[in-house]
Amino acid sequence: MSSYGFGQERPSPHVDAPHRPPARYLVIIDAGGVTVAKMFLESRELVSEIDAGTEEVTQMTRGLSAQAGAPGPEWDRALAGHSAAERQAARVYTLDI
Repeated sequence: MSSYGFGQERPSPHVDAPHRPPARYLVIIDAGGVTVAKMFLESRELVSEIDAGTEEVTQMTRGLSAQAGAPGPEWDRALAGHSAAERQAARVYTLDI
């Protein structure tokens, strides 16, 4: 009798590859009536998007001051899908690394 398909798979070997850099910015912005939190690298590359009402967002922003709005050209590509009004109302947090 064969044991194919039984038991647990053996974990793959560890790969010592460089990790992704940590998120540097957290932008809380309206997205069509839903408030989302977007996390960006220093280069303003999007790495995560979650509901802004989660406890994790509250914990990440605790003790930090937000910059009002994201109207600058450095945000043009990162927030291209958002209106000027949404970008103006956004809150931008610079995360501790």
